[in-house]
Amino acid sequence: MIFTFTDFGTDGPYMGQMRAALLVDAPGTDVVDLMADAPAFNPRAAAYLLAAVTESLPPEFVCAAVVDPGVGSRRRPIILRCGERWFVGPDNGLLEIVARRSDEPSAWWEITWLPERLSKSFHGRDLFAPVAARLAKDGERALEQLACRVEPDLRDYNHWPDDLEEVIYIDGYGNCMLGCRWPSNEEHLEVVTDSLRFGAATTFSDVPEGQAFCYENAMGLVEIAVNQGNAATQMGLEIGTQVAVRKLSGK
Repeated sequence: MIFTFTDFGTDGPYMGQMRAALLVDAPGTDVVDLMADAPAFNPRAAAYLLAAVTESLPPEFVCAAVVDPGVGSRRRPIILRCGERWFVGPDNGLLEIVARRSDEPSAWWEITWLPERLSKSFHGRDLFAPVAARLAKDGERALEQLACRVEPDLRDYNHWPDDLEEVIYIDGYGNCMLGCRWPSNEEHLEVVTDSLRFGAATTFSDVPEGQAFCYENAMGLVEIAVNQGNAATQMGLEIGTQVAVRKLSGK
């Protein structure tokens, strides 16, 4: 199975062309679009989101992950293996949190294979999709013709926290996901923004209509929401807004 994770959006030709490239090299393979609206041009925010949305997936898959504002530059194209999970994408920090949180040993390769046609601005279609498709078909056997083993250069990313107290995604309802995981067995939390402070609930119906709260979302992340309202608009939140997640004193 191949999963895609991109900031391409669903409008225009980009997702369709990438999916077509995957199926040309891996006909009959199931391709599932995990996300097409990852934070645009923002590999750091997307890195925490990618780790969350892939955590509960089956143990064997290939993920073509493309949030790549540096496409066509000197940034490396890479392959990451975590156990039986393969990730293909740019070496810009997008895969850093996946590797850091993996319970399986991680290994990295730099993609050295080049297609006959390589657009300077669409490596998702021309490079990452064919590599992901070949990994889906042949697994580790494909590596000899695709890439060479490297050690990751994490100097630009090792200061990234394990959990990011920052808005990384806003869904269509205005709910704001943070890049931090909900602490295990913790119910007594509060979220603090520049102007607001509010506590936790289990789900939307636990608070009155129009009230803000935080909760553990379906991917295990801290999420800010308003019952039947738009948290982003109501609180002036956007991707990159920093917040504080605190355990309530005395609890």
